[in-house]
Amino acid sequence: MKPHQPDFNQLLKVVGKQVPARPVFFELFMNLPLYELVNGEQLGDDTALGVAKFTVKAFHKMGYDYTTLHASRFGFPMNIHAKQTRSLNDNAGIVDEATFEAYPWPNPEDHSTHILHDIKPFLPDGMKLMVMGPGGVLENVTGLLGYDNLCVMLYDDPDLAQRVFDAVGSRLVRYYELALQHESVGLISSNDDWGFKSQPFLSPAMMRQYVFPWHQKIVDTVHKAGRPVFLHSCGNLESLMEGIIGLGYDAKHSFEDNILPIEQAYERWQGKIGLLGGLDMDFLCTRTEDEIYQRTLRMLERTADRGGWAVGTGNSVPEYLPPKALFAMHRAARDFTN
Repeated sequence: MKPHQPDFNQLLKVVGKQVPARPVFFELFMNLPLYELVNGEQLGDDTALGVAKFTVKAFHKMGYDYTTLHASRFGFPMNIHAKQTRSLNDNAGIVDEATFEAYPWPNPEDHSTHILHDIKPFLPDGMKLMVMGPGGVLENVTGLLGYDNLCVMLYDDPDLAQRVFDAVGSRLVRYYELALQHESVGLISSNDDWGFKSQPFLSPAMMRQYVFPWHQKIVDTVHKAGRPVFLHSCGNLESLMEGIIGLGYDAKHSFEDNILPIEQAYERWQGKIGLLGGLDMDFLCTRTEDEIYQRTLRMLERTADRGGWAVGTGNSVPEYLPPKALFAMHRAARDFTN
């Protein structure tokens, strides 16, 4: 098999709701053991540039037209007072005005984005970077306050809640502005989980009041820089989808069969927004390679003449996902091409 020739324009066609010249692969992120398997060697250089180079090599070998990176080490310090339960109610201790003022609010300017420049000579021709955020607006607010505390604050002290959203949102916008200064960046991920499998974390009205305005600023910032941006968000967002489309997001990522299978999501929203991945994680973990292969082929047939879809999982490629499941999807795409 000849080496993959990246063509980022094909991914641009997908997020632009167009028909690509060939199947396009997409994942939010993958994992180091997979990269080591694909590269045929262990990571030897664990510096930021060494890890980035190793990641680029694996993405290239697997047939992707981009590589996922974070722009910097910027993020919001979490779990200052948490019990390490991995609960939505863990929080960093912001409970009132005094703790809001005492929180060590980070500055994106203090975190260099040099990796986006330094990796450029090692990107194969035709490949660009997809930059992920350090969590999203609602994710970080929930992490800082705790979910129950957030719900109470929205009623008891909405002004303070708004200040927290503004403090998070403004810093995320600046994080993306700094990333977009690098020409190696071709796509932005606005990753912000919004819901349970039954409904959003907050009511649609609250989402529109507190969360959507900052996502609108993120979308406008990215588009002003001439790049596309997609929303990665888990949960049942059916009540929010028209709003998501209205914000101007170029594509949507994260789908689950027990919420809405990608086949149905495609029929509902194709032409309104690009759709990335969608093969359910449970399906990929529990079904045979042939079942995965056949479902991927059927999706490729469904989307062949209409476009706007990329081959990929419903969420990401964590270590517990068998590599053979990922490779079964890839095999189907290559066979479809031929």
